[in-house]
Amino acid sequence: MTFMMGANFRRLNMDANGLLAVTPDELAQALLDRRMLLKEQLPTVIRTLEAEEQNLTPKVNRSVTNHKQANQVVSQLKGERDKAQIVARSLISKVKEHRELLVKSGGMVNLDPDWKKEKLFEELDEIEENIQTSALDHKAEKKMIERRKRLILQNEKWLKERRDSNPEMAGYIDSRREMSHQFTIANKAHRDMIKAVEKAQPLHEKKIAMEAEIRDVRRQLDRAKELLSQSDQAIEHWQRRLKDGYSELGLGFPDLLKDMIQVQNGGDSSFAKKRNKNKQNHAKRNRGNEQKSSHSRGEEE
Repeated sequence: MTFMMGANFRRLNMDANGLLAVTPDELAQALLDRRMLLKEQLPTVIRTLEAEEQNLTPKVNRSVTNHKQANQVVSQLKGERDKAQIVARSLISKVKEHRELLVKSGGMVNLDPDWKKEKLFEELDEIEENIQTSALDHKAEKKMIERRKRLILQNEKWLKERRDSNPEMAGYIDSRREMSHQFTIANKAHRDMIKAVEKAQPLHEKKIAMEAEIRDVRRQLDRAKELLSQSDQAIEHWQRRLKDGYSELGLGFPDLLKDMIQVQNGGDSSFAKKRNKNKQNHAKRNRGNEQKSSHSRGEEE
């Protein structure tokens, strides 16, 4: 709903001569009629706006709540992802230490050449570095996570084969399995987070639109109430003007014909005064710029 003051008044198209031909009494009567009509119509307008505000308020509140809950889901999933990635990254160094000890003790003599070629740790380090430090878009980040997922699946297969063939490697295998498990948790949390972000976006847009709508209704309501509170005073003002004239009548009643009489006597209108003042200020700025330019050229010489 849009509340426009004076929307019910007929607009007259006048040229300058027609506008000048309007008498003060005609103008004052038109303003008095407008104020009286507003006083009559404003209570209905206010009730309508109040009803619209009451209707919108629970909808806006639900929209705010839904958006807040969606953001909480995103925040929770982000926290799960970050926590799992921190644990997984801390396990990388632990797994490396286990591996080095096994290599030194001769407990890792049957390494799979294909697995060695994959360079698990180097690749995981590289992926984590990119995720943490690079400004990746969703597509690039998704590719990184899918790559990490493939490495983890290969790691699980390798772990099972080695644990079955060499029980001494249990600690090493368990560390690697936990590392893989944490990365898997991080991957799932990240995928769910992206879905939650996509779900939250339209809720955010709806919240913004509804908040703007209720702000507009409240702004119109405040304006209508303000005009209604001013109605009696404005009506009394123009009634007195029609009765006692347009010269100075005391506090709150300045001389309304001062500018008109000045123009009739050959003086400048307020518009002409403002225009001349703007011209003078413009000329003054130009002179100041010319003096600065001349001063700069003198210093160069």
